[in-house]
Parts: sequence; C-alpha cells; structure tokens
Amino acid sequence: MRRLIALGSLTGAPGVTTAALALASCWPHVASDGRPVVVEANVWGGDLATRCGVPHSPGLLDVAATARQPHPGSLLGAVATLPCGVRAVVAPAGRPACREAVRVLAGEQGQAVLTGAEGDRGTVLLDLGRLGEHSDELLAAADHILLVTSGTPEALTHVRAHLLASRAASSWATLVVVGPCPYSGQEIAQALDVERVWFLPWDPKTVAAFAARRAVPPPSRFRTPPLMAESLELARRIAAVTPGGDQRPTDLSGQLRSALTEKRTA
Repeated sequence: MRRLIALGSLTGAPGVTTAALALASCWPHVASDGRPVVVEANVWGGDLATRCGVPHSPGLLDVAATARQPHPGSLLGAVATLPCGVRAVVAPAGRPACREAVRVLAGEQGQAVLTGAEGDRGTVLLDLGRLGEHSDELLAAADHILLVTSGTPEALTHVRAHLLASRAASSWATLVVVGPCPYSGQEIAQALDVERVWFLPWDPKTVAAFAARRAVPPPSRFRTPPLMAESLELARRIAAVTPGGDQRPTDLSGQLRSALTEKRTA
C-alpha cells in the first residue's frame, strides 16, 4: 500500500503547498515506487491548477467520484504532471465542491483509494492546507504528519495552544518551520514538547520556479537552492521513519478531533 504523508497548517498560509512540491521534487524512491503524488485535499480549494496552468479535471473531484463507486478506480488515473515535473492530483478553486470531495476522501472508501491495494507502492503527499473540517480523519490515516508553520512567535504560540492535545503524535510528526525564526530547533522542541523540528528557508527564487511553468531541476552537488537542499534531507528522514504506519498511536484521531474542535470554537 502507498504511504500517506499529510501536510497541513493551523493558521494562515505558511507555505504548505510549496513544501509539498519541494518534497515531491526531492523524494527518495526506488524504481518500483515511482515518483510521489501530491494530492490537493484542502477544503477551501486548490491552487495548483491555476498556478501551473493545468486543467482541474481529472483531479480531486474525479477521485472523490470514483471513491463512491462499488469498485473504486485508481488514484493514478487522476494524476497530472505539472510543468515543474511533480505529479499531482489538483483541485479546483472554491470551497463547496472541494469540501465535499475531502469529506469523501476522509471516509473509509476514500482512504482506500489514496492508499491503493496491497500491491501498490509509492508515496502520497496529502496537502491539507489549513487544518479543519474533515482533516482529523485524514491525519489519523497518515503514516507521518508535517505540521507547517511560520517561525514567528505568534504562529508558534498558536501551535502550542492548539496542538497540546496531540502530544502523543510527536513520535511520528514533524514540525516544519518555514522562513525566519528567532528560536533554535531545540528551544522549539522543548517549548512545544515535540521530538522533531525542521527548518525550511523561505527561498523566493525556488518558489517562483515552481510557479513559472517550467521544470525544476532536482538537487545536485552544485548550486542546490536552499529550499531544495533542506527539502531533500527532510524527505530522506521522513522516508526513513515511516515504514508503513506501525508506530502510529491508536488514539490520535480522537486527540486531533478534540484539538481541532477547540480551535474551531475558540
């Protein structure tokens, strides 16, 4: 079965989609796994179709439609190759249709389409955007969570306030801090009680390259952009600690539901 890596944020737009694209570009894989697939599963709608100039169908809505069938089709049938070289299942802009599609994906049949059959291999990078409605079921199904945040004191305080109920997930989650941050990884780990903190630099040139509708070269030994270099190392580490989900805590879904419910009602 495919491994699921979920990316999301608690506030604002700290670069979840860009992080997903960078990881997909760098993800380590063997020939039998193929390249990873980014799936836009944001209830508020997707950005990649507009940003990269590709049609939004086939895409997320088609995956949701097939998940409702008695014999669901393959996730790969809705994959488009973006100009930057990343394979993605894109979503249209707008909330109503995407909200319903994400609701379907969060169900048992939708998760089965994401992970595939027993013989399917590969990695799905699930771009959840801002976490909220229907996110908790998908987070609980993931083999690893990347919680993306900016490095400002306000953003980190928000993470601390709303993720305390998910401390049991710290053994298989990584806090990804994007952009400048006045604190060290050790300080953040101690303050938020998380095991893994990773910094991704804000790299305008690489971000622009992903949106420029041209291929983004993979990392090399020579002149690797900062975002790609850090994404490569992060991808290697996540791949090494996600053998298939055996380390996941069984009570995470309820914890996340409590944390997100508190967030929505605050």
